[in-house]
Amino acid sequence: MNRKRNSKGYWASLIFLLYLLITVTGAAQSIYRADICIYGATSAGIIAAYTAKKLGRSVILVTPGTHLGGLSSGGLGYTDIGNKYVVSGLALDFYRRTGKAYGKFESWIFEPHVALNVFRQYLREAQIEVLTDYRLDTVDKRQGAINSIWISNSKNERSRIDADVFIDCSYEGDLMAKAGVSYTVGRESGGTYNEQYNGVQIRAGNQFPNGIDPYRVPGDPSSGLLWGISPEPVRRIGSGDRKVQAYNYRICLSNDPANQVPITRPPGYDSSRYELALRIINKLPGVTARKLLKFDAMPNHKVDINNNGGFSTDMIGANWAYPDANWQERRKIEKEHEWYNKGLLYFLGHDLRVPDSIRHFMLQWGYPKDEYTDNGHWSPQLYIREARRMIGAYIMTEANCTGEQVVADGIGMAAYGMDSHNTDRHVIDGMVKNEGDVQIRVPAPYPIAYRSIVPRREECTNLLVPVCLSASHIAYGSIRMEPVFMVLGQSAATAAVMAANSRIAVQNINIKKLQEMLRDNPFADGRTPDMVIDDEDSAFVSKKGIWTFHKGDGYKIGYSICDTTGDAAIVYYPQIPVAGSYHCYIYVTPHVQEAADQFRVGLRNGKDMHMVMVNKKEINVSGQTSGEWVPLGKYLLKKGRKFSVRLSPDGRAKMAADAVLLVADH
Repeated sequence: MNRKRNSKGYWASLIFLLYLLITVTGAAQSIYRADICIYGATSAGIIAAYTAKKLGRSVILVTPGTHLGGLSSGGLGYTDIGNKYVVSGLALDFYRRTGKAYGKFESWIFEPHVALNVFRQYLREAQIEVLTDYRLDTVDKRQGAINSIWISNSKNERSRIDADVFIDCSYEGDLMAKAGVSYTVGRESGGTYNEQYNGVQIRAGNQFPNGIDPYRVPGDPSSGLLWGISPEPVRRIGSGDRKVQAYNYRICLSNDPANQVPITRPPGYDSSRYELALRIINKLPGVTARKLLKFDAMPNHKVDINNNGGFSTDMIGANWAYPDANWQERRKIEKEHEWYNKGLLYFLGHDLRVPDSIRHFMLQWGYPKDEYTDNGHWSPQLYIREARRMIGAYIMTEANCTGEQVVADGIGMAAYGMDSHNTDRHVIDGMVKNEGDVQIRVPAPYPIAYRSIVPRREECTNLLVPVCLSASHIAYGSIRMEPVFMVLGQSAATAAVMAANSRIAVQNINIKKLQEMLRDNPFADGRTPDMVIDDEDSAFVSKKGIWTFHKGDGYKIGYSICDTTGDAAIVYYPQIPVAGSYHCYIYVTPHVQEAADQFRVGLRNGKDMHMVMVNKKEINVSGQTSGEWVPLGKYLLKKGRKFSVRLSPDGRAKMAADAVLLVADH
């Protein structure tokens, strides 16, 4: 009798479980098919999706969260440019679209919601299918190529995506890793690629002042170290490890009382975590909140706050596990960073040990009501400065950044300095010192190899990786800027279209053809490319008088100064490819003190002559850039070289000359 009941129960349970399995899997599983699948709706991912669709291929964009645009719409509104010359194609189009929102030609400083709206424009215009809140589970590879990927969402609904070519645009490189492509995490030793600035570094940037005591009870090692200080001795300078440069949030705050949510005490708040900030304040009398936090002004009474100094928003040492962590572990790390950052803001505004001047200043600020309305007015995007880095067909290194090595297969450029945030915090000579910060300027813009965004052929033949690309830690620190990621996203998508069209491996595409496509169709929609004539383009420029070239600031690699007066002049003769209406601009660097504050610009269009006076004092340069494009008017131009732009000094003062830009009126 008992056996009968057990047998019936067993079979009933089994049948019920099978029914559930069939019901759940049958209802939840979906199969998607596209020519190109892009993983990660970062700025690079959205630009890549838009590019591929505009070039005639079907696209699916899948992302593990719901936020679109990555850091570019996640608080990094004060753009790390490096040099405007390297920002091309749709990346440049993005900054012009943000500019349009503010009634400007370009805007490199913008509010998060403005950037988000621009990214949504791209998705709408190209009718991109986006699967949000889908995490990558597994990758199905056959004969060295990805055949499909399996994804699942927070409801445990699973889907499969089949595609010809895949692009990993995530900050973490998850698709790359699950596809079995080699990668690294952390810092190589200086000797690995013969680099001066890789590995362990103790430098003056974002450092503690001398004399900051590391112990809970000053002078008493037995009391233990303050929070955030490693007990490990610092390793040899230049040695490698798997430690990752610090993450933080790019914090958007508002000082408009009508657009504020108060900064409140976050969960898990512990004021002892911020004791080092107090010790810096006490060590440096008169220090301001702007010295503790990097406040960069944005439109409409908002700021973009970044890390600054020895103790700030960077949560040093808390992210080392992030690159290879699973989803649950990553969410925990993200929350820890959020609470740490919110706790620092609360501490500086409310802890009575903080000087009144700092507290009163901080209490003027709050979370903006009109930003991140679906996430409690806090950015949903952790600043993942670096995670995995592919070991691909070519590894970008410090030698590329310095110009010692120049690649021929460039599909984008970088110009930001070799930049790494701190990685660890130690006791050195009885004092607190940060380790890992590097800030070294590069001499000039340099090309990024196509081979650095593709895996080695034997590892995968249909994957491109424009974000977690193949670079050493310190070279990645120069490349890892949002404008460059967008440029590389467009380049990767164009290459993916070429590979899909010809049914070939991504390693086999014609690099010269790819470079031509990026040059001749920079907006991926057939629009006439911009024309830029630099002062050093001898084929299109004539100079009268004695001119000296100055490297460094300016557009591209520098600017020219005329050392003579009177008849001195420089004339630009652009080659107009297609007749039409064009907007003309001149690049002006107001900080060039040795040159005249004003100069005349003569524009000749056939027999017509137009004169414009440019006054440097009227030009407001904002953000991380040396100059601005100053409008000279709109002109109906014929094909050929019948249009010219002439600069000449006003009076007997010296004159500076840089670049001229023509933008077709679409």
